[in-house]
Amino acid sequence: MTSEKQHGNHRDTDRTEIASPSTDQPKVNDYEGFAEAYTADNETNLLNAHYERPAMLALAADVAGRRILDAGCGAGPLSAALRDRGALMSGFDASAAMVELARRRLGDDVDLRVADLGSPLPYADDTFDDVVASLVLHYLKDWGPALAELRRVLRPGGRLIVSVEHPFAINLMHRQAGREAEYNYFDTTNWTDEWTMGGRTALMSRWHRPLHAMTDAFTAAGFRITVIGEPAPDPAARELFPEAIAAAPRFLCFLFFVLGRPS
Repeated sequence: MTSEKQHGNHRDTDRTEIASPSTDQPKVNDYEGFAEAYTADNETNLLNAHYERPAMLALAADVAGRRILDAGCGAGPLSAALRDRGALMSGFDASAAMVELARRRLGDDVDLRVADLGSPLPYADDTFDDVVASLVLHYLKDWGPALAELRRVLRPGGRLIVSVEHPFAINLMHRQAGREAEYNYFDTTNWTDEWTMGGRTALMSRWHRPLHAMTDAFTAAGFRITVIGEPAPDPAARELFPEAIAAAPRFLCFLFFVLGRPS
């Protein structure tokens, strides 16, 4: 779960890079503090609503009757879209405030829980046909425990569909800011910036890792990589964000994977 603004010409939320957090700054990754403002922005912005979610839905394709777990579900927009396509949804998020918003959206027919990705998950082995992990893995330093749990709850032959921050885009952002020595592309590094939404400010901390580290983590967890995607925005974005799309009809922002759990 994340709210991402393009690292370049498409920034539509106030974000300022932070060099070293001080004791009087907000709690890191405090979605509790601005859950409603975050959700409102996420519903309509270019990169979440008209780039990342349409790409995830396209990768999921026909989901009618499939049992799907939304890992890091946030307020549930992806779960809602998949449910509308006939999927049988469950979801979890580390933020209780986000889960409450998801419950308001999805009602009682979706099993929603507060749980941390990377810790043991409250689901039995081989429960789900698919897991979607939308912009959540890059919050973790170590992907191993999270991927092991997601593989465990997937049935043999199931799919893990993932979106993450594109490592080339993150590296370019640091280079443009003159931080290439501190943030080498080939290193796994933590970086923090400040988001302000709805008058609330929070420090958001994520982990950059190079592409080979991502694919190594997936294969080490026992997944088979079937798709690596760098899609174009939803065609509707051309009318809704004409200046941004005219400036960059295709851009690097997120990277998408479809991973299979072998039978």
